[in-house]
Amino acid sequence: MRKTFEIFYNSLQFAVQELKKNKLRTFLSLLGITFGIFCIISVMATVSSLERNVRNSFKSFGNNTVYIQKWPWGGGGEYPWWKYMGRPVPRYREMAPVKDKVTLAAHVAYTFASTASIDYDDESLTGVRWFGVTDEFERIQPVEMGQGRFITPAEFSNGSSVMVMGYVVAEKLFDKADNALGKWVTIKGKKALVIGIVKKQGQSLIGGWDFDNSILLPYLFAGQIGDELNSDPFILVKGRENIPVEDLKNELRGVMRGVRRLSPKQEDNFALNDVNTGTAQLSSIFNGITIGGIAITILSFIVGIFGVANIMFVTVRERTSIIGLKKAIGAKQRTILSEFLMESAFLCVLGGVIGLLLVFLLTFFLTAVLKFEVAISWGLFWVLCLPVLSREFLQASFLRLLQQGWIL
Repeated sequence: MRKTFEIFYNSLQFAVQELKKNKLRTFLSLLGITFGIFCIISVMATVSSLERNVRNSFKSFGNNTVYIQKWPWGGGGEYPWWKYMGRPVPRYREMAPVKDKVTLAAHVAYTFASTASIDYDDESLTGVRWFGVTDEFERIQPVEMGQGRFITPAEFSNGSSVMVMGYVVAEKLFDKADNALGKWVTIKGKKALVIGIVKKQGQSLIGGWDFDNSILLPYLFAGQIGDELNSDPFILVKGRENIPVEDLKNELRGVMRGVRRLSPKQEDNFALNDVNTGTAQLSSIFNGITIGGIAITILSFIVGIFGVANIMFVTVRERTSIIGLKKAIGAKQRTILSEFLMESAFLCVLGGVIGLLLVFLLTFFLTAVLKFEVAISWGLFWVLCLPVLSREFLQASFLRLLQQGWIL
């Protein structure tokens, strides 16, 4: 134990002397390590944070929810958009047979969306997105209220002129979101009472429901201000607990084909979308990004290995007389080798710590600029240790070869 401590102490002394004696060489060595660690951790932290944010956004659509729509989720490349142009959109009247015949469904809702201007006194807000929803919508897609309440079943049935307003919409129209509660606003010439304000949710990279910048209206009231067929309508179906989403989709497919009266030879003229559809495409995208990140990591390892090994090569040559003196007084080869490895490890760790500190500072900047939080996970933290261990292993082999010419 004492011997190990002496080796560590001597190596630390040599490293400090190296820093003082050869400032430029040591600076360049540390710069290479710091820059390599900075690139690896910053790229991987940003990518992993982006993936986590996008996956959480997809989860907001519901893990056990199927969307019956005209268009399948996807796009890019050879997306056959012309194949879906002639499809009919889901209709409100199709919701009833789905609710009655699909035994695996827990809740079914219908919604359509559009944009409109909202006016209050002399204030006006244009391009506000609104959703016309039915009574089971909130059971499928929970809406967390910040102030007031959600729409009641009676208000849904009567088509009452009420609305639930998003936090950002209320803030823009009334300066302070709380001021919107209980106010009568005008939307496309119709008066509506603000009965609730959605709790602020924050921005999402993929958009999604974006309740902060939207308003929710009862379906019957929304039908008075918008055209259902030209407002991207769809049916939401939430499955029962512990029911695989594929089983739910299979039953939905059979029911919808019966509702649309499709013959066995006809293709489906509707799409059954769910979160798994989006996350599968997401996984393929991020797998490609991860492979690119691994390639950058390997390249950084190689550059760092040769950079530090070259510095240690020069250091060994400069200390040939000191090595000979140590050999003369009985020092063993492994002791001398350990001293050089400890010195190189000290330089690697020092450069790694500096790089990691720079990445921490970068995360604060990126979080402020981007629309999602950038953070370093524990998994990425251990990536910092991997370059050091890899470099030390290869440097040990490299220095053992040098022993033949310089240490013996």
